[in-house]
Amino acid sequence: MNTTVDTKNKTKKRKRASLNTRKARMGWIFVLPFVLGLILVYIPVIIESISYSLAEYNTISAIQGGGYTLTWVGLDNFKEVFKLVVDSKTGETFIEMMVTDLGQQAIDIVAILMLSLFIAVLLNQKMVGRAAFRAIFFIPVVVGAGIMTKIDATSATILSTASGMLEEIDTGSVAGGGFGGIASAMDIGAMFESLGFGGELVTIVSDLVGNIMNIVNRSGVQMLIFLAGVQSISPSIYESCQVEGASAWEIFWKITLPMLSPMILANAIYTVVDAFTSEGNKVMASIIGENGAISPDPIAAAKAWLYFAMVAVALMAVMGICSTFVFYQRRNDK
Repeated sequence: MNTTVDTKNKTKKRKRASLNTRKARMGWIFVLPFVLGLILVYIPVIIESISYSLAEYNTISAIQGGGYTLTWVGLDNFKEVFKLVVDSKTGETFIEMMVTDLGQQAIDIVAILMLSLFIAVLLNQKMVGRAAFRAIFFIPVVVGAGIMTKIDATSATILSTASGMLEEIDTGSVAGGGFGGIASAMDIGAMFESLGFGGELVTIVSDLVGNIMNIVNRSGVQMLIFLAGVQSISPSIYESCQVEGASAWEIFWKITLPMLSPMILANAIYTVVDAFTSEGNKVMASIIGENGAISPDPIAAAKAWLYFAMVAVALMAVMGICSTFVFYQRRNDK
């Protein structure tokens, strides 16, 4: 008799826990493709890449059966990368290229986050054709995928030559006083210099203006995430602020920005990964090499792991900075 009661109690306990169990199982079902891909594809590739970076690659001739062998050399490949010159004209080393690219990418990442946040807040306003404007800003994300990315990468030399030719065209000067006086990045730089700004700031602004098309093209996904975050904020919060007499500027800084801070963190991490792994990145181009990384290259593997370490440090820095102001609203908050 007691055995029957215990069995019924155990059955009831199982039924009570079944909801959480089903949720956990559904979660594993959703992440199962990623877990399988990580175990079967990515982890073996990572192990093989580490073995390449710590070894010397030796080709076996076809007479002897073909293939290759790896000879352990320790950290010699990494030591060679530290003194590797990637630009014979300027004498720039690979480490100097990484540091320079880190600074440039940091500026672009901040610009992308600011621009995408501005566009998201703007597109959340009530206006005619709002859905069309949202689609227009997201079109570069669709067009820039797949084959278009390859075409853009192969035409980089042509675009660079064309931009150099355009810089030689006189588009007016700041003293001219018209709109054509700021038609180029050089003119904008001259305008900032005339206002007494420092040379480094002028260079940063000029580079951002010259790279504005690339920044806009890379802001589509972030804009959608920010837009979803803005739309998730309850309108009653804005109404209560307006009743209390808060200005639009105060509402943005005290309500919109704190509520969007989790999206800022997510977008920052996404933008960092996207920027540092883009095919247009000159460091990535140096790692892949002219042969497209078809054959094993221990030096390229060492460069990739050094670059990975720098990106990991950048991600930790971004997470550390964003964690100081990220605000998570709990359901129980009143």
